[in-house]
Amino acid sequence: MSQRAGLRLFQGLRQARAPHGRIIGRRYQYTTTSPTAQQSLAQRLWNSPVGVKTVHFWAPVMKWALVLAGVSDFARPAEKLSLTQNLALTATGAIWTRWCFIIKPRNILLAAVNFLLGCVGVTQVTRILLYQRSLKNGSITEAVKDDAKDLTNTAEGAAKEAATKVKSAEKS
Repeated sequence: MSQRAGLRLFQGLRQARAPHGRIIGRRYQYTTTSPTAQQSLAQRLWNSPVGVKTVHFWAPVMKWALVLAGVSDFARPAEKLSLTQNLALTATGAIWTRWCFIIKPRNILLAAVNFLLGCVGVTQVTRILLYQRSLKNGSITEAVKDDAKDLTNTAEGAAKEAATKVKSAEKS
């Protein structure tokens, strides 16, 4: 970086002047702007490589329906959700989010919808797995009742054992 700045300074100092006073060696700079900067927002959206008239725009717009369907499933009970379907949504979201940054033109709108599709899928898969785990372990209230019964039985057994020891100690 410092070498480049020094080189520019050196070149600026030693610029030769022609006999008629014109500076030789400077770059010509355009003062006009590019044609794309002069277009309106609607024209830029229409003529963009991922604009309104391409599949790169309409595919993500239609894919939002999958995301909205997954979000609406948040209200459904976990036992009615499909694990395989939500795993497929998760995999689709993860794979296509990465692919959106590789393809040309890079499509940020498609990457965003796929990322959210993956997030919805992960959320639903987590809900399903937690539900399935709770079925194996039983419900929380049943587990608390079983623990209370075990503690009661243990306490009763310890009380009986203590009573027999006290009686045997009194006899001796």
